Amino acid sequence: MSTSQPDASRPPEDRTTPDGLLHARTGTEVSPEDLVLAAGRDLTPRNLEWAKRKLAAEGPAALDKLLP
Repeated sequence: MSTSQPDASRPPEDRTTPDGLLHARTGTEVSPEDLVLAAGRDLTPRNLEWAKRKLAAEGPAALDKLLP
């Protein structure tokens, strides 16, 4: 029984995603919940207030700063 994988002998392809395709927003509104989750935080009242303040200060760009 062989333990080698068929793809193991092939050189890896360059699968780098172009920067133009990495942006997270799709033209929809950014909610405080989106910002909290993108920051890796739990949805708590305190974190939602933080997100509301951040969105008020930075607008939807706040999400772009957290995600590629």
